[in-house]
Amino acid sequence: MSGEFLGTFSNSVNKGKWVSIPAEFKKKFTTQAKQTVIATIGPQKMNIAIYPLDNWKQKIAKLTNGSNEDKRLLIYLRNFATSELKMEANGRIKISEELIKLVGIDKKVIIKGDGNYISVWNPASYENYCNELLENFEFDVMDYQ
Repeated sequence: MSGEFLGTFSNSVNKGKWVSIPAEFKKKFTTQAKQTVIATIGPQKMNIAIYPLDNWKQKIAKLTNGSNEDKRLLIYLRNFATSELKMEANGRIKISEELIKLVGIDKKVIIKGDGNYISVWNPASYENYCNELLENFEFDVMDYQ
């Protein structure tokens, strides 16, 4: 399985709808992933989720054998999924026009590691999401010690 993706990066989208995956993420792809990804709508419905092929296959297998809710999520992910996309040597991936429009991406993006996948956000949507998360999240300070 490809490595855990963590961190946030700002980037741009060119006119051809190509997005560059940061080198820090690119090096975490296994040889099994073969620099191939699947892009679909993200869980917050305001971002694009990019799965290395090996992580996608693992996710699909888990959902296929899961609960009814897992099977509903599987249908959702597949409805918006692209065919296999090859990542170029420089890390560029061409995102479908449909996904770009659905999440409101224009010229700039935030690329965020979300564990087993990479999310691509409109910067304003990402800022709103983070602010909402901070407002609603509570934790015990002792958990950090």
